[in-house]
Amino acid sequence: MLRKGITESFGAAIHALNITQLTDGVINRSKRMMLDNLGVGLLGTRTAVFNKALKYSQLFTSHEQSSVWGRSEITLPPHYAAFVNGVAVHSMDFDDTWHPATHPSGAVLPALLALAETLPSQPSGLDLLLAFNVGIEVQGRLMRFSREAYNIPERFHPPSVVGVMGSAAASAKLLGLSPAQCGHALAVAASSAGAPLANAATQTKPLHIGNAAQRGLEAARLAQMGLEGNPAILDLNSGFGVYYKDYSPSPMEVSPSADFKWILEDQDVAIKRIPAHLGMHWVVDAALAAREKLENTLGHFDLSQITHVTLRVPPSKYVDCPLPATEHQARHSFQFNASSALLDNKVTVSSFSDAQINRPALKELLTKVEVETPKDNQPSFDKMYCEVEIETEQGHSFTARCNTFYGHWRKPLSQEDLVEKFCMNASSVLCSEGVEGVIDVIGNIERVRRCSVLGSYLRMTSGQQEQLYSTQRV
Repeated sequence: MLRKGITESFGAAIHALNITQLTDGVINRSKRMMLDNLGVGLLGTRTAVFNKALKYSQLFTSHEQSSVWGRSEITLPPHYAAFVNGVAVHSMDFDDTWHPATHPSGAVLPALLALAETLPSQPSGLDLLLAFNVGIEVQGRLMRFSREAYNIPERFHPPSVVGVMGSAAASAKLLGLSPAQCGHALAVAASSAGAPLANAATQTKPLHIGNAAQRGLEAARLAQMGLEGNPAILDLNSGFGVYYKDYSPSPMEVSPSADFKWILEDQDVAIKRIPAHLGMHWVVDAALAAREKLENTLGHFDLSQITHVTLRVPPSKYVDCPLPATEHQARHSFQFNASSALLDNKVTVSSFSDAQINRPALKELLTKVEVETPKDNQPSFDKMYCEVEIETEQGHSFTARCNTFYGHWRKPLSQEDLVEKFCMNASSVLCSEGVEGVIDVIGNIERVRRCSVLGSYLRMTSGQQEQLYSTQRV
């Protein structure tokens, strides 16, 4: 028997995977990812970049309409709903991060929820879970075709490349496409992939997630209508291989009657505690520990006593921003996040406001910060560390190092802390019934009869008191 090509094997696998192959571990991890993404997405609907994307998307109309999270009165054509909700998820760089490096959930969940609202037969919660995990799995497989992908990126933003493929795979699964159509969906999506890393630390970066969600959904629908792409798109260096210098693909084998080994089972995601690039979490924890040592010795923290601050971080040009002028630059600045942690003894959502960024005390401290990149500090979210050293005018030196921050896959957030993060984010947009409803739906998603109930709660903004869940859940 002839062996399937790489793309053919992916198409067959996307089609063949079924709900019986979802393991308890994958279900639990993906539910955490969903809840976190909905929370950061809801919070993100209050950002300037989201409002610009929404204003643009409202130029378009369609007989099909899907929900905009946190907007009870607004609907959009499904691919634009996927776009703006995807932008919201990444608008503050607060969404989950995987290894190899990408933001896996934000490209998939907005596409699936927008698509689900348009289907004549409403998907169940299990249908949603399966399609979501198919989209996550495809991203994980594609990233593992390159050793280059294991490092902090240098040339392109990974979600713009693997995210659009994950969105296409997930959407194709929810649409019930044939194996050949699933392969063509990937081929179509590959021609919408890619975004230069130079747009990191700008308002354009959140569009990478929105575009991935939208373009993947569009690719699946085009494939459903019979549009074809190269049936060997994943096999070729001139296909998906153009994004990686060391591309080495392998088939995705699935037997419907056998257990399936999900990548998410072995590799958990990182859930962020602060709305900033993942690398910032190491430097913030190190800075807080160094500040604590200083206070324990000197009895108090006095900015004027600090003469020099040294950050020992991995080499990565796009998160080396000495004097950030915008919130997006601040989210990608080792210097800013370390200084904010030292000055305020915390870093929060409000730390990235214009008022906080432009404080004279912060700007003064930034002038005292120097960045070093030790040779042993590898640019990998799995291997990097951050060290912060504070020197004072009295000649004291206080140093602290973070090897693994709380929220990293090696030290995951507790369920209690994850739910607390969701509540804090979502309650800025939804009423209490909406917040509690989303938590309940996601917590019981495998038993939810119609996943559209989730959209009802995501539209339940303050003042909205809909009580729909009890009538639509088994």
